[in-house]
Amino acid sequence: MGNELGPTGRPLLNLPEPSLPDPNGRATVIAMCNQKGGVGKTTTTISLGAALVETGRRVLLVDFDPQGSLTVGLGYNAHELEQTIYHLLMDRELKLADVLIETAVPGLDLLPANIDLSAAEMRLVSEVGREQALARVLHPALDQYDVILIDCQPSLGLLTVNALTAANGVIIPLECEYFALRGVALLKETIDKVRERTNFDLEIIGLLGTMYDGRTLHSREVLATLVEGWGDLVFHTVIRRTVKFADSTVAGEPITVYATTSPGAVAYRALAREVLYRCPGA
Repeated sequence: MGNELGPTGRPLLNLPEPSLPDPNGRATVIAMCNQKGGVGKTTTTISLGAALVETGRRVLLVDFDPQGSLTVGLGYNAHELEQTIYHLLMDRELKLADVLIETAVPGLDLLPANIDLSAAEMRLVSEVGREQALARVLHPALDQYDVILIDCQPSLGLLTVNALTAANGVIIPLECEYFALRGVALLKETIDKVRERTNFDLEIIGLLGTMYDGRTLHSREVLATLVEGWGDLVFHTVIRRTVKFADSTVAGEPITVYATTSPGAVAYRALAREVLYRCPGA
């Protein structure tokens, strides 16, 4: 650990190169969760997934938002897909391989979603074990991947509860503005309820400051407030605001591929190291 202070006001981490994953290990499942929209959940899911692939991990991205932003962000037309994660949830005869898409990034696969998923919430309500539906779907993937990242919808409904029940841990992307701070306590309450009722081992891996602009007092104060309230749960890595993220989304590529040496790509590689440091089994 060096003496130079990062944006969070703490010394920058000097983490070692990640070791290779255990070939016989089971996947670490991480839910990317925040009930507020537009905080960088999808960008973080794609970019972190691609950065983890660079460390030798096999990564599965799960689009669990009816808006299908993760699917679109990887260059696919969500409305043209015949099979999505919705069909996996509803049809027990369907296999994971029937829906899985191998992306243009080797080692990075996708379970896509589209607006069909919005019907799942209503149909699952009457199901036995409705909170475990996604965990059942992902079970065959646990031996095929090292990390599974779930991009949650911006709500705290049944789909999000399913994601939290299936996950080992949660990453909470948080835009560096005051309104974003207000919802974190509510999200923490939901995570605590899931931990008490359906997933006793669920942990918060960390809170990630996104869309940070160090030139503004507002961004700096919000980040300082976040660290003051949550301490070491706040990632040292901070994702700065840049137009490159929007450009990479239009291109349908992770920023680590689209602009490989850009500050955004460098930041997500740093985040990948920090996530692996916090999740030793990943």
